[in-house]
Amino acid sequence: MSGFWNGRPVFITGCKGFLGSHLSKTLRDRGAAVTGLVRDRTAYSGFFGDDKGINLVHGCLEDYSLLERAMNEYEIDTVFHVGAQAIVGTANRNPLSTFEANVRGTWHVLEACRRSPRVRRIIVASSDKAYGQQEVLPYHEDMPLQGRHPYDVSKSCADLITQAYYATYGLPVCITRCGNLFGEGDTNFSRIIPQTIRSIIRGEAPVIRSDGTYIRDYFYVGDAVSAYMLLAEKMESKGLFGEAFNFSNGIQVTVLELVRRILKIMGSDLEPVILNQAGNEIRHQYLDASKARRLLEWVPKYSLDEGLKRTVEWYRTYFGKNSRHDAAGSDRV
Repeated sequence: MSGFWNGRPVFITGCKGFLGSHLSKTLRDRGAAVTGLVRDRTAYSGFFGDDKGINLVHGCLEDYSLLERAMNEYEIDTVFHVGAQAIVGTANRNPLSTFEANVRGTWHVLEACRRSPRVRRIIVASSDKAYGQQEVLPYHEDMPLQGRHPYDVSKSCADLITQAYYATYGLPVCITRCGNLFGEGDTNFSRIIPQTIRSIIRGEAPVIRSDGTYIRDYFYVGDAVSAYMLLAEKMESKGLFGEAFNFSNGIQVTVLELVRRILKIMGSDLEPVILNQAGNEIRHQYLDASKARRLLEWVPKYSLDEGLKRTVEWYRTYFGKNSRHDAAGSDRV
């Protein structure tokens, strides 16, 4: 195993979020000196593992001075900007807070990096949602970014702002665009996979808010962490600054098929309830990851079913220890 991360000062926004917690734990275990930005202290943290050995900076992306201070004080070398308001339903209900966190928060992170001379590499998490509605699928990195609804627009804007900082200032940045992440430690039960697993454990029929035909990429968080770290390791040596990369396992399924896969894995004969109430969402979204495979020699380790099995196992243990946890909102498709 490479010693690339050993002793390297790393800053992670959203370090106690779903992806951020996995990334923080993995980098810490690989020897990095991890500093993480934390906004909220919640009763039921989704932090995968513990935060022992991680420096925690309490504040928000909208606080520019805090970001600049943290990067300079901890002499940060590598930045992973994965913090965001990540729920589509929340964005539809409250677009202003989403734009503040996802758009203004991104330019704050980038400007703080620009003014921090020790920062040598930055990864900014965009999303497949940044592409918006496209006539031709799958999404390729050279397609236009044309989000139309609040969450999608916030990711398109953050992506374009990142590109502007590279084109104008030569900032050493790369962009990642992934599909819907899932895996251990996600306690936001407005998402389709945690909500479905919880319903089945409770003996309740899982609910699908759409008509069940929406197609999505579902990407296991363990593969996402590996992809982010590999890109960070190779972006300088391979001259990849300014590039965007899609990451996907290449498996696209409808929401109904996804729910049925989970039912089968969990040995349940429950039937899903289809509400057909989805709105302001793109029907079909999936990514082409051939660029990452070609330039980074990246391949996912887990199939969709393997990732789901690992996820189900974690939730069975989680619900054995926690008798209650209900997150507000309904962002299921």
